[in-house]
Amino acid sequence: MSITLPLRELRVLHLEDSELDHELARAHLLRGGLRVLLRRVDGEGGFLAALDEPWDAIISDFNLPGFSGLLALGLLKASGRDVPFILVSGEIGEDTAVEAMRNGASDYLLKNNLSRLVPALLRAVEATETRRARVRADRELDESKQRLRELAQHLQTSIEQERTAIARDIHDDVGGSLTALQFDLAWIARHTDSDAVRVRVNSAIETLTLALDSSKRIMHNLRPAILEQGLIAALHWIATRFDKRTGIECTIRLPAAAPELPAGVPLVAYRTAQEALTNISKHAHASRVQLDLSFAGGVLSLEISDNGRGLNGDDLAKARSFGIRGLHERAGTVGGWVDLSSGPSGTTLMLSVPLTSFEPLAVTGLTSELRHDADDPSRWGAL
Repeated sequence: MSITLPLRELRVLHLEDSELDHELARAHLLRGGLRVLLRRVDGEGGFLAALDEPWDAIISDFNLPGFSGLLALGLLKASGRDVPFILVSGEIGEDTAVEAMRNGASDYLLKNNLSRLVPALLRAVEATETRRARVRADRELDESKQRLRELAQHLQTSIEQERTAIARDIHDDVGGSLTALQFDLAWIARHTDSDAVRVRVNSAIETLTLALDSSKRIMHNLRPAILEQGLIAALHWIATRFDKRTGIECTIRLPAAAPELPAGVPLVAYRTAQEALTNISKHAHASRVQLDLSFAGGVLSLEISDNGRGLNGDDLAKARSFGIRGLHERAGTVGGWVDLSSGPSGTTLMLSVPLTSFEPLAVTGLTSELRHDADDPSRWGAL
């Protein structure tokens, strides 16, 4: 195996009690064409003091007065420094050599065969630099993933803030203007004697009513005002609307009491249910859906399952399949996570969010059965 000689000078710490053996090792290194700064220490105190300096490698005698190469290796490992360590001995048993390698030694040599010193040193240094580069690359990759995760979570938060701002604009400006115009048209209808004018005004009022309904629906999609009545009420409402709108049977199981949820958690849970139900209506070809909300062990668990066609590997591997990824990132904004399982019998999505407090608050006026006469909470005064 060919090993490229380093252009830089290698800093090597030599743990050796014999000056003669030290000079012999230096001669072999120079004869091998290496540029080496070789420093000798001969005991535990000098070795520990030298560890504070940067070294490319350590060459250690196996037996020293009151000290040993294995003890030195243990001290090196305890220090947390990643430095190649080569043991050299006049006589070393196979069991001892195996133990040294198991404990992290890079190589072991006999003093009567120092011709292997240069290739062993180069191989150890190269392996260590490769390992360090891999560790750096892994750390940089983890940092990059963390930055991307933080960016995605920031974008999710920014989107919700922007949605809230747009909803308020619709409520304050568009909604207010349309409502005022509706009153004006109604006044004209009451005070005109012309049947033709009355017909046109009534037609305009009908059109205006449709515009108001559309504005309310858009406003609610941007910022679900129902959440001001609590997560249980919001999930009950969205499941009821899903059942009515799609004709897909939707069964819900909600607790009679809910904890006081940390900021952001209700919106994350609501958006998760909204996204899941939207995907079911578009892609699942399901006839039944079940939505369960529970609070156990200080963890919010929201589970939405269907009996549709399920997801396959291609569905999950789509390059631009951002819906599921968005759910993961959205859950991460409140310290939660999303689990997704799918098979021929359907798909189940579960949101789990650890809660910092668990103080049940009674929620009255709701049952776990779907009511098709539920009021739309997207009224103009809700914002």
